[in-house]
Amino acid sequence: MNNIFSETKLILATPRGFCAGVERAVDIVNKAIDIFGSPIYVKHEVVHNKYVIEDLEKRGVLFIEDIDVVPENSILIYSAHGVSIKVKKDAEKRNLKIFDATCPLVTKVHLEVHRYSQTNTDVVLIGHKGHPEIEGTLGQYKSSNGKIHLIESIGDIDKLVIENKNLAYVTQTTLSIDDTENIIAKLIKKYPHIQSPAKSDICYATQNRQDAVKSILKHCDYLLVIGSVNSSNSRRLVELALKNNIPSKLIDNKGDINLEELQDNKSIGITAGASAPQILLDEVIDYLVKNGAVLDDIKQDIIIEDITFSIPKELRDL
Repeated sequence: MNNIFSETKLILATPRGFCAGVERAVDIVNKAIDIFGSPIYVKHEVVHNKYVIEDLEKRGVLFIEDIDVVPENSILIYSAHGVSIKVKKDAEKRNLKIFDATCPLVTKVHLEVHRYSQTNTDVVLIGHKGHPEIEGTLGQYKSSNGKIHLIESIGDIDKLVIENKNLAYVTQTTLSIDDTENIIAKLIKKYPHIQSPAKSDICYATQNRQDAVKSILKHCDYLLVIGSVNSSNSRRLVELALKNNIPSKLIDNKGDINLEELQDNKSIGITAGASAPQILLDEVIDYLVKNGAVLDDIKQDIIIEDITFSIPKELRDL
């Protein structure tokens, strides 16, 4: 290969790539294939990464949206983003073997919403309309008198008309704390009595990857984010760089890299969203190094992640 880069340094953000929830979800699907064989049905993409999905499809996984298409006596797995109560009830009516790969941190939000609905507490849900996690979270709210309100931006707060004195808020797990703090501050100003989660709903891995990017941006002329376009947490990393006036691009793999676009940058930051596997990161680094870039070991605040989530006991026992 040609040495496109003469003195370009590569700066890796740490942590990056797979989080515990994604790793658990992918492990559940792979374990189910190993035990039961194909086909395995998964409600929605198990995680939002093109490479992971295509790899699982090659193994015999079928990603579906309508569980009515799943034949009886089949294996059905819920994605890491979670599903609504209705989906679970509909699935339970049928003769299916079900495994739940919902991320435990998403489950935490689901339980919060369900608990609020039991006391007819109105809930303001901060998140992106249409995202599968949001669809699942909205579907946890079952109340005779209360209501759940979805807002996406600070401007949506002006449109809220809530008379219920019992009020709480929750957030999508893959948002940015920097983005949500202004929304939450305005919510509290408008509704001083609003209840907040005992612990932030923002996923630890989402926040850690954002903090890692922040710690290297001052050393970067450009940031490459490995992740798929439907990955919310990956898109937040790109947005974070752009807000700090650092050009950034979301790439699925090394094939999306435009060398001419990068060649004049002296330092390129690299990170990967929480659903991007290590193999993609390795390929990107190898590709850039073969074109003349060199890895640079800068001083940064290293965030250690030692959280693990176990797969369902029934799968472990099998």
